[in-house]
Amino acid sequence: MAYEFVKTERRGPILIVTMNRPEVYNAVHAPMHNEMSRVWDDFAADDDLWVAVLTGAGDKAFSAGNDLKYTAQGGKGTPPPTGFAGLSTRFDLEKPLIAAVNGFAMGGGFETALCCDILLAADTARFALPEVKVGLFAAAGGVQRLSRQIGRKQAVEMMLSGRQASAAEGKELGFVNAVYPQNELMDAALAKAEEICAVSPSSVKATKRVLNHLDELERLRESLAYSREVIEDLRHTEDFKEGVNAFVEKRPPQWKNR
Repeated sequence: MAYEFVKTERRGPILIVTMNRPEVYNAVHAPMHNEMSRVWDDFAADDDLWVAVLTGAGDKAFSAGNDLKYTAQGGKGTPPPTGFAGLSTRFDLEKPLIAAVNGFAMGGGFETALCCDILLAADTARFALPEVKVGLFAAAGGVQRLSRQIGRKQAVEMMLSGRQASAAEGKELGFVNAVYPQNELMDAALAKAEEICAVSPSSVKATKRVLNHLDELERLRESLAYSREVIEDLRHTEDFKEGVNAFVEKRPPQWKNR
């Protein structure tokens, strides 16, 4: 199937998925969310595909996250039930995803990488959950997944400040598996995918099924649903409107705390 905002490539049992809006640093808007959801639906249903590698077009960005300009300009469409990038509220995928983070991963871009089972990063990659700087918060799973993957104290500090972390710091904290020179990243991601393809795909699916069950036991689905409720309340605040407008107008926001 042809897509407008995503590129896909099959290499045997490996699917390479490339977020393809380099002109806006692969920021994700509603049409792209829905395209990506279809990509993952098709990946899940195809018995000949065992592992997927997710990356971003260009050499600057994995994804800048939510396309705030599209939102501010009244862009139409809503994300699918499977959430941000078709992944954040997808709870039943039994095939592994490898994130090949080739540049900066901000906000929803970072949250998308955190949805993946293995995160490999270029040495130029940078990560942040900067939503608090524009009147939002990491409602697409960043709060839940980062705090579970690296520990609450370190995660809270990143979420409340919105600061950036390098790939090297990400590896030290534990949300990055390995760091590579940028020109070696995709080869490393494909080698990791081939390593997984060399073992029993039935065993891999069984392992993922248990991991998905752990998420259910930890009530991840319920917590993400609560995040959606809170973000809807936040959207009615003056600070939310000011944050988005200040971002689009490229000026410091003037917060009102209401």
